[in-house]
Amino acid sequence: MSRPPLQALLGFIAAARAGNLTRAAESMHLTVSALSHQVRAIEERLDRRLFVRGARGVKLTEHGQALYDRIAPHLEAIEQALAPRRVRRDDALTLTLMPSFASSWLVPRLPRFLATHPQLEISLQSNVDPIDFARETVIDAGIRFGPGKWPGLEAVHLFDDWMTPTASPALIERLGRPTLANLSEFPLLGAPGGRWSEWFARYGGTPPARFVAIFDDSENLHRAAAEGMGIVLGRVTLARPLVEAGRLVELFDERLKTEFAHYLVYPSRSRDHRGLALFRDWLLEEAAQYATSDAMTPRVAKPARKPASRKPAPPKRRPRAVR
Repeated sequence: MSRPPLQALLGFIAAARAGNLTRAAESMHLTVSALSHQVRAIEERLDRRLFVRGARGVKLTEHGQALYDRIAPHLEAIEQALAPRRVRRDDALTLTLMPSFASSWLVPRLPRFLATHPQLEISLQSNVDPIDFARETVIDAGIRFGPGKWPGLEAVHLFDDWMTPTASPALIERLGRPTLANLSEFPLLGAPGGRWSEWFARYGGTPPARFVAIFDDSENLHRAAAEGMGIVLGRVTLARPLVEAGRLVELFDERLKTEFAHYLVYPSRSRDHRGLALFRDWLLEEAAQYATSDAMTPRVAKPARKPASRKPAPPKRRPRAVR
């Protein structure tokens, strides 16, 4: 048998990490066609399918995951050995986080941290894609919204999140305020299935036959609701700045807990980073305060109070005749 196709294996690893052939090809300076050819070469060599291809990208099959688990650690070790070493600075901290979380939650609070620790230099990198800390050695930690388990990373839980129908004041003025029963008669933003189906199953009403618009980005979804396009099943943390600015209104007391939560994640190499330790302690305090704030306290609609039953008034006695 010929030698293993090392270049093709690198392409396979890149595709598995990115979950998308286009992004993986760009990272390797290849065309998508060339990368697909490399993956097919490995599949033909092993006589196994390594990926399931879908509309939004690729996902490892059982055989693909087994191959990735066997070879990825060795390639990562080679990458780390050959990667240029940067001088470690405990007074400089580089974080990656999603743009929506940065603008809605972290950035408004960050001045308090920097005022307490003026000696620290913080660099924020906005990114919606998963970060490969083995390759991105300049990044010390990240804040992510997810299941809480990332292979090879330590994950510190910050806080959970909630969802509730949210609309702009302009839409409410134009169409009126919906009730739980007639919510589906209003323009809704989202997609069939998912959390909207859970909302209607839990709180009543009939799911709509169609949705006004579908977005694959949470920030744009909330912005569209603020512009009056429709009602969004809004995530409280992302919607809160728009609610406080008067651009969105939470329509009901009822809420759904999100499937994922917010976490601080970092590789083992950052465990003894003094700047990260200071940031982590401050972040946990801020997260604890926010989790118990009025904005994040789950609210349940109180049942309507029944009018108190009145006892029938006793019959009036006729006054006795004076004799």
